[in-house]
Amino acid sequence: MRNPRPRLRLVSLALTLVMLAFVVRLLQVQAVDANAYTAKANVNRYIPVTLAAERGSITDRTGVELATTVDAYDITAAPDLLTPERAKVNDAPQQAAALLSPILGVGERELVGRLTANPKSKYAVLARQRTPQVWNQIKDLKSALSDKEAKGRGVNVLAGINRERHSKRVYPNGDLAAGVLGFVNAQGKGSAGIEQMLNTELAGKDGKRVYAQSGGRQVPTADVKEQPAVPGSDVELTIDRDLQWAAQKAISDQVRESKADGGYVVVQDTRTGEILALANAPGFDPANVSAADPAALGNAALTDAYEPGSTSKLMSLAAVLEEGAATPHTRVVVPNRLPRADRAFADDIDHPTWHLTLNGVLAKSSNIGTILATEQLGEKQPEANEVLYSYLRRFGLGQPTGLDFPGETAGILAKPKDWSASQQYTIPFGQGLSLNAVQAASVYSTIAGGGERVVPTLVRGTKGPDGRFTPAPEPQRTRVVSEKTARTLARMLESVVDDEEGTGAKAKIPGYRVAGKTGTSNRVDPKTGRYHGYTASFAGFAPADKPRVTVYCAVQNPTKGSYFGGQVCGPIYKQVMEFALKTMRVAPTGKQPARLPVTYQPGQ
Repeated sequence: MRNPRPRLRLVSLALTLVMLAFVVRLLQVQAVDANAYTAKANVNRYIPVTLAAERGSITDRTGVELATTVDAYDITAAPDLLTPERAKVNDAPQQAAALLSPILGVGERELVGRLTANPKSKYAVLARQRTPQVWNQIKDLKSALSDKEAKGRGVNVLAGINRERHSKRVYPNGDLAAGVLGFVNAQGKGSAGIEQMLNTELAGKDGKRVYAQSGGRQVPTADVKEQPAVPGSDVELTIDRDLQWAAQKAISDQVRESKADGGYVVVQDTRTGEILALANAPGFDPANVSAADPAALGNAALTDAYEPGSTSKLMSLAAVLEEGAATPHTRVVVPNRLPRADRAFADDIDHPTWHLTLNGVLAKSSNIGTILATEQLGEKQPEANEVLYSYLRRFGLGQPTGLDFPGETAGILAKPKDWSASQQYTIPFGQGLSLNAVQAASVYSTIAGGGERVVPTLVRGTKGPDGRFTPAPEPQRTRVVSEKTARTLARMLESVVDDEEGTGAKAKIPGYRVAGKTGTSNRVDPKTGRYHGYTASFAGFAPADKPRVTVYCAVQNPTKGSYFGGQVCGPIYKQVMEFALKTMRVAPTGKQPARLPVTYQPGQ
C-alpha cells in the first residue's frame, strides 16, 4: 500500500471516466441533439407577436365616418415566466395580478386564474382593447421593477406581461344607423350588419413579428423577423348621415308616442335604387352591445316579416291596369259586405253601397273593391290567382331584396295552388302574405321609376389600402309594368293624398305633388303566432310627376291613440320626405293635373 502507483491509476481512471462522461454529454448536446436543444432555446428566447391589421372604416355617401378604429391593445402574458422556477418566487402570479388589477380594471382573482390556468403556456389574454395610456402605465411599472431587479432589490413579476395591438372599433355617432352598421365581437370580427357582411374586406390581413427577448425585454441587437399587416378596405355606404338622423328621430318619436313594439323607415333614391336611410326603433349602441336589448339587435327593417295590408293594393291594381282588365275610370259597385269562400269580406268601416271608380277603390282603400277588381284578371279564380302571383313576384315579393344582408327575410308568398279559400281573396289587399320594409319600399320605387324595378343597394363601393376606389356593381334592372301603367298609378296615388275622400291627407307637402298609400293590417304576434294588434304603414314618393325619393314607414302594434296608417305613419312620411327633398335640393313641382274621379253617380 506504500506504493502510490495503484492509487494514481485509480485516480486517473476515475478522472478519465468523468472526462469521458463530459465528452459524451457534450457530443450529445452539441452534435446528436443539437437541433432539439436549439429549438428549445428558441422557444424560450423568441417571442411571436401578431401584428393586427387596421380595420377599414365605414362611411356615409359623403365620406362622413360612421364606424372607425382607434389604437388599442390586448394585454397578454407568458404564464411560464411566472412559475416559481422561472420567477424565483412562489407567488409571482398573485403579485402580478395585484399590480395589474387597478390598471386593467379586472379583478385580482380573475387575473390570477388566467395566469395560472396553464402554467406552461407562453400566451394568455388578460384584457382586451385597452387604451395606449393603459399600456404605458404597465410599461413604466415593468421598467421600474426591472431596475430594482438589476440592483438585487426584488423580482420583476411583470417580465412576462406584453401587449398586442388590436384596434378598438368606435362609432362616432352613437346609435345612428346601428342596424345597418352592426357591430364587432371581442375578437374584432364583424358579428352583424355591414361589419359582418363585408368582414373580409374590412378586416384586412394580420401580420407577424418575431423578436428575441431576455428577462421579458427585447434584445436590441438580435434579429427581428416581421411580416407587415395589410390594412382593411374602407366601405362607403349609400346612406346619407343627416337623412338617416331625421328618419331615425321621426320613427323613434312615433314608436314612443304610440307605445308601439317597434317601427322602421326606409328612404330610397327612385332613380338609382340606393338606400338613403334605413332606420329602426328601438335601436342600440353598437359600441356597448352587452347593455342592449337582444330584441333590438339586428336590422328589423330587413329581418321582420309582416303582412303589409293596404299598401300592397298598389301591386294588385298594377296587375289589373297592365293586363287591361280595367282603367282608372272603370266603375266598381262596392257593397258593405262581399260573400266569398267561407266568409263575408268587409272594408275598414261599415258603409252604404259605394259607387267608386277604380281610382276611388285605391283612394278609399277598399278591400272589397280590390277583390272585385282582381277577379277580372282571369275567367276563373284560379287563373286570376296565377296572374296576380306573377306580378307579386315581379315586384320582388317572396325573394331576397338583393342586399345580401345578414339575417334578411325573403318574406312569405305561397304559390297559388297552396292558397287557401280565403287567401285568394285576402292576398289582393295585403293579408295572407308577408314582406320586409325594404321590399315594401322597393314596390313604390318601382312605380316611381317608370315601372322598372332596380335592385336596392346599400354599398356604393370600397377604397383599398392603396387609396383606389372600387365602385359597387351596377344593380340589376327588371321591367315590371309599362311606363304608361306606372304613370297612371302615380296619378291614382295622388288621389289618396290630395282628394278629400282619400285616406292620406296627413302626408300632404305644400308645393309638391305627393303620391302615397296608407296601410292598416292585422298583425301576427311573433310570440304567439296569432293575430293581435295592427301594423300601421304609409308608402309613397315625391314629386309625383317627377319622382326622386321614396319613403316607407311602418309601426308595429301601436297601442296608444290611432292605429290607422294614415294617422300614425302619414305624419312621419311627411316629416322625412320634406327633409329629404330639402337635403337633395329637389325643386317644387308645377301645376296640379286634373283630378281623377273617385266616385260616380249611378245612371249617369
